[in-house]
Parts: sequence; C-alpha cells; structure tokens
Amino acid sequence: MVEELVAAGAAVVSAGVLYALAAARVVKQYERGVVFRLGRLRDSVRGPGFTMVIPAVDRLRKVNMQIVTMPVPAQEGITRDNVTVRVDAVVYFKVVDAASAVVEVEDYRFAVSQMAQTSLRSIIGKSDLDDLLSNREKLNQGLELMIDSPAVGWGVQIDRVEIKDVSLPETMKRSMARQAEADRERRARVINADAELQASKKLAEAAHEMSDEPSALQLRLLQTVVAVAAEKNSTLVLPFPVELLRFLERATPRAQQQSPAQEQPSAQQQPSVQEPSPSQDQQQSPAQRPSQPQEPSQLEPRLQPHPQPAPEPELQPQPKAEPQ
Repeated sequence: MVEELVAAGAAVVSAGVLYALAAARVVKQYERGVVFRLGRLRDSVRGPGFTMVIPAVDRLRKVNMQIVTMPVPAQEGITRDNVTVRVDAVVYFKVVDAASAVVEVEDYRFAVSQMAQTSLRSIIGKSDLDDLLSNREKLNQGLELMIDSPAVGWGVQIDRVEIKDVSLPETMKRSMARQAEADRERRARVINADAELQASKKLAEAAHEMSDEPSALQLRLLQTVVAVAAEKNSTLVLPFPVELLRFLERATPRAQQQSPAQEQPSAQQQPSVQEPSPSQDQQQSPAQRPSQPQEPSQLEPRLQPHPQPAPEPELQPQPKAEPQ
C-alpha cells in the first residue's frame, strides 16, 4: 500500500515537472509576448521575464521591440525636371504595439519594406534633381511621413528615413562637372576683379601721398630694387622715372626750334671764296730752284733677278710763271 502511494506521488511529481517544463516561457528584455488561447488574443501582453502558459492551449509569440535598420533597394525614377536617377535609402523603425504588429499585418517587416520602396519612387517623381542633391533633409521628412502614415495602424513607428545615395548617368555627371567648373571660374574672376579694384584704390591713395613728397617715390624705388635683388636673379630690371621722360619731351621741341634759327645767321656770315694765288715755288724758275738730292733708291735701280726694274719717270720742266 505504501509502495503504491509512493509510486503515485512520484508520478504526480513527474507530471507536474513535465507540465512546468512545457508551460514555462522566458521573455527577454527587448521582447514582448503575445498569447493566443485557442486562437483568441489575450488582452494582456507578457512582459520580460519568466511566464507560464497552458500547454496545448496557449501559444506564445514573441515580438522584438528593438529598432530595426532596413535598407531600401535602389529605385530608378524620373525626376520632375526629366532626369533619370537611381536612389537608395535606409529606414529605421521599431514596434510600439506588439499585439497590433502581430494581428493587424501578416509580416510587418515586409510591409514596411514595400511601403518604403513605393514612397521613395513617389518622392523621386515629385522632386527636382537639385532637391535630391542639396535639399535632402526636406525629402527625408516627407518620406518619413509617407511611410509612417500607414505604419501607425500596424503598431510600427518610423524612427528615421535617410536617402543614402543618388546615382546619376555619366553624361549628367560630366555636365554638372562643367557647370561647377564654370561657376568656380566665374567666382574666381569676380574675386580677382574685386581685389584689383581694392588694390587700385590703395595705389591711388599712395600715389596721392607720394605726389606731395617726391622723395617718397625714390624710396619706394629703392625698396623695389632691394626686394628684387633678394631673389638673387641674374637680371635686374629697373623702372625708368616718368619725370625724366617728361623732361626729355619738353626739351626736345625747344632744341628743334633753336636749330633752324642758328642755321640762318651762319649761312649769311659765310665769307666769299677767293682763288688761291700761285705760290713762290711756282713763281721761281727751274734754274732758281735748289737742287734736291735724290735718294739712292731712285738713282740706281735695284738688282732683282726675276722682275725687271721699272723705268725712272722723266722729269718734265714746269712752265715758268709770268710775273704779275
């Protein structure tokens, strides 16, 4: 009798242990448990920790309450200004109502993914290319509202939506590159012109100050020479003073006016040319002329083997000049 009681007690204990093992459930901190009893939703949602369900009667379904990061596949579309682009994004969402996420939608992850793709294509068609490239914050907010509106009834809250990348055709990239280059060149020219305007104003002020003190110009010239010589160049170019050029320009017309005036009196003061009178040598007769000794080279011919000596020229008497 005692043995039967012991065996019955052991059987009851074993059955209780097996029931406890079958009914015991553990819900993690980031999860919530939704219980269906005979297919009907229980009002209470099981929180994190240890919980019990009726085996073969209750079915516990756990729902993750963490923020889910879901990438949205790249979507091709045509913008409002007729440019073909390819845009991809990422969606951050979480479940705020575990019962609605299980009951209202079959698979809330797939539903959010499809809604995000549809909304992204709609945003592409309503926006310009410049908005997609520069005004992404506004587009992100609009995309978040479009996805969040139906997701509220699913017990899902859209935390954030971000557009990751906008892919453009190669021709459009080259066109934008040329546009950016032209814009930068325009700004560079404007900045350079502004700098030249400011420099010209400062130079005008400096010239006005130097006009009062001529020595300041010479000091500035010497400073320029020192600055150029510090670079150790082989060629040194010195500026020519403008004042000297002006002096030369003023002096040149005066010299041209004086030269004709000097030529006229000189032409009037020229003396008359007289015929030369015969010299005393011509007036003397050949007999009265003193005989001049001749050089030996003129009296005796040199002995040369090959070339014949040239004959001596005959002395022709000069006519006697008649006395005046």
